[in-house]
Amino acid sequence: MIRNPQQYQSMPMGIVVRRTPGATRWAKWAWRAVAVLPGAGPADWAILREEGDVAEFHAQTVQLELHGAECEAYLTGISDKEPAIYVVMRGTDDAARPFHVTLVTASPYEAQDYADNGEDIVEKVPMPAGLVAWVRDFAQAYFEEEVFVKRRRDRKRVDGAEDGVGDARIAQLTDVYRAPARKGTVA
Repeated sequence: MIRNPQQYQSMPMGIVVRRTPGATRWAKWAWRAVAVLPGAGPADWAILREEGDVAEFHAQTVQLELHGAECEAYLTGISDKEPAIYVVMRGTDDAARPFHVTLVTASPYEAQDYADNGEDIVEKVPMPAGLVAWVRDFAQAYFEEEVFVKRRRDRKRVDGAEDGVGDARIAQLTDVYRAPARKGTVA
């Protein structure tokens, strides 16, 4: 796939996942994406910090991709009261690596699509100020407002005779909306 280099940028994004004790006896641990590390190097569930039962891991590094066609979504996302980056994770069977980071995106629309499928966990993580500036600069450089085109109506008259009103099997004109009766019975 050939991309226009002016309308596509990417940056490696480290994903920080926090493990806390579970709130119920059925869930031993609660996992949540809590931060991103812009420009991070590769990682495979490296422990960043541990205090008692709470631990933070640099789970994975994935590419944050910005596309020129999504500029409206990026501007919507960074205009929030608290701009956010969205981390999409999917559970695994590996206890040492309980989640696989599928995607990181700055588009709230794309995040909503992943939230709707029911298989993925979508976490809203605060976006660092430097990342907000990078996304804003990209979106403002390539945003093209859609021109509103008013739709024109056809000149055809549609208020004429009522074609196909009711059921043709009903012989009476008094109640054309009545359900048809079986042959040989009276309705």
